[in-house]
Amino acid sequence: SSSSELDKHLTSSNLTKNINSCDISFCPDKYYGPHSPYIPCDHLPMDFIECDELIDHQNNETSFQLSGGLGCLRFQGGQQGIYFGSSYCHALSFIECYGNRTFIRKGLPCVRYNGHYFITALLFSVLLGFLGMDRFYLGHVGTAIGKLLTIGGLGIWWIIDVILLITGNLVPEDGSNWMPYV
Repeated sequence: SSSSELDKHLTSSNLTKNINSCDISFCPDKYYGPHSPYIPCDHLPMDFIECDELIDHQNNETSFQLSGGLGCLRFQGGQQGIYFGSSYCHALSFIECYGNRTFIRKGLPCVRYNGHYFITALLFSVLLGFLGMDRFYLGHVGTAIGKLLTIGGLGIWWIIDVILLITGNLVPEDGSNWMPYV
């Protein structure tokens, strides 16, 4: 009897219906086989989902609470600890999974990347630092113009900027993080 019931639940149309219509936690009466090739959509690795952009609440706790805890209370800048937020995520269209294809993913890092690579900034600083190219690249336009006009502070400012970059004290002006290497 249980064998025929199992076969009934494993038929392709019934399995497809269960996969597309309900989530495991909301449909306990529906069959979900732990040995099935389908895993719950909200358990998919980051490689197989796309998440909405994290909302920046700019340290406004009221806004953060009104959004239901979605987004980030604050974003990381510089070398402070990493904050984590949550966002709506969607399983990619070519991925087959069980349950609701749109779900909330928690534990997303609140970091921003705006295209600044550390090695590029370091090369600009070493090779063209006396012209202020490193500071132009990082968005520090005012100090870059001063560095350009004084030819790197007669070399002193140039050396100081290389040291500041290496020690992590010269970072992008917009508060974004260095791009990870891919």
